[in-house]
Amino acid sequence: MNEATVSERPIVSVTDLRFSYRRGGAAIEALRGVSLDVHPGEAVGLVGESGSGKSTLARVLLGLTPARLSRIEAGRVAIDGEDVTAFGPEQWRSLRGHPLAMMFQDPLTYLNPVMTVGRQVAESVRLHDRGVDVEARVRELLGLVRLDEGVAKAYAHELSGGMRQRALLAVALGCRPRLLVADEPTTALDVTTQAEIMALLADLRQRLGMAMLLISHDLGLVASACTRIYVMYAGRTVESGSTDGVFGASAHPYTAGLLQSARVARDAHGRFPTIGGDVPNLARPIDGCPFRPRCAVALAACVEMPAPVRVPGERLHEVRCWAFEEGLRPRAEAARAG
Repeated sequence: MNEATVSERPIVSVTDLRFSYRRGGAAIEALRGVSLDVHPGEAVGLVGESGSGKSTLARVLLGLTPARLSRIEAGRVAIDGEDVTAFGPEQWRSLRGHPLAMMFQDPLTYLNPVMTVGRQVAESVRLHDRGVDVEARVRELLGLVRLDEGVAKAYAHELSGGMRQRALLAVALGCRPRLLVADEPTTALDVTTQAEIMALLADLRQRLGMAMLLISHDLGLVASACTRIYVMYAGRTVESGSTDGVFGASAHPYTAGLLQSARVARDAHGRFPTIGGDVPNLARPIDGCPFRPRCAVALAACVEMPAPVRVPGERLHEVRCWAFEEGLRPRAEAARAG
């Protein structure tokens, strides 16, 4: 991401967001301090283990969380500079689709089984692109996602997984979004179809000038598609920066663990690398850094959560880690003395 892009107002800006679900009268805090920006035209990755809060954040961004069973506890969500944190259902409907649209993980779940693909794409067009020739626009959208016109008459169960994902993408593009939130868009697809979907997304972004927030546990996928990345753990963003900076010189032990786990090579004992321990139970209180019980370099200071600090040498690279700060201080002091 270049300096010009950074200077533009973000389409989405999340600041220290805390969000909880309600279950049996108790609050389960799913997001515990998330900060994230997505600027016009850029591709941003959001990675982390299952249960880290990635999909919850995506649904908060589109107002898709159940109002009676969940609540934003603190922090701020802004879309195009407008604070939408306290928006109600009707206000969210005016934003959903444009400027933000979502591509879900399982298209068979989100496509209506009793409506043809063409009718579902047309419905999106009528709601968000009034005044156009709907039939012509449906044909155009199917062509954009590389589907034959005949798919308009098909039902979701008649399509392959890749075709369903393209159909769902056509529905999202019918809203003319400035930012597409893609939540694990290739998880259920074979490797060849995954590559086709990601190539299609890259082509559409370039042709339409559309930004993308790609949510995935596949680090290779994110590295190939995104220029910036946020790493989430237990409802927090623990590291962020350019993809090259974060993957090339990870500053948080959790990020380093994810990269090690992504390796296909076995260790000396014939095992694949993993991060030891378990993901914390968000229904229970977590004191300090949530990664502390699994961290090989945990310090006494880790009983408190550190504030983000900038990694020297890269303006956009930030990390929340006491161990990094301990290593940073001698270098910072030497630099000041010099």
